[in-house]
Amino acid sequence: MVQLTPGWSMLSVLDLTRAKRVLCLGAHCDDIEIGAGGTILHLAKSHPELEVKWVVFGGENPERVEEARRSAEVFLAGTSTKSDIVIHGFRDGFFPFQGELIKETFEELKASFIPDIILTHHDDNRHQDHRLISQLTWNTWRDHMILEYEIMKYDGDLGRPNLFVPLPQEVCQDKIGSLLEVFPSQAKRQWFDEEAFWSLLRLRGIECNAPSRLAEAFFVRKILA
Repeated sequence: MVQLTPGWSMLSVLDLTRAKRVLCLGAHCDDIEIGAGGTILHLAKSHPELEVKWVVFGGENPERVEEARRSAEVFLAGTSTKSDIVIHGFRDGFFPFQGELIKETFEELKASFIPDIILTHHDDNRHQDHRLISQLTWNTWRDHMILEYEIMKYDGDLGRPNLFVPLPQEVCQDKIGSLLEVFPSQAKRQWFDEEAFWSLLRLRGIECNAPSRLAEAFFVRKILA
């Protein structure tokens, strides 16, 4: 759903449930879930044959890798048996200095999976790892539907997204419950809590007048009718 005019008028211009293959890209072990977890759960329930390629690039910490794998299995439980989880071991915080190797990984991925929709980081993000993954996404796939998700953090770089996905409350509960359960290593972080996750879902729900009052939001550069 995209907000085109003020007030109550809404126009659906993109039916995500028509996608058969989705590529999810995340710099770190919880990024995909935080940014697009509700949308993925909603798609899985609407389209059980959905095939998902789930790729995490930063996985050097064994504890975090195990959390990431368990979380991906939870979020992809309702999708096709062809869905695949890949976790690489690039060093957190150093992606720009490993750019050539990461770019080669993107090229290998491009040759092995043809997605209908790609979920990736927002390009206007102050975290260097997030930015690089977004930039390489656009470098690698030029003719695909790319949705850039958002992640709240200390940098205060939340923007003005232009595509909204209204979500049922039970889907949001599943998303948040899974995040809190599967990522205990992040519990000490000030922004990683139930209140914060609900707050962003509620804010985006207000902005798109979601029937459930809850939504995830994305940045879209191009849409072809």
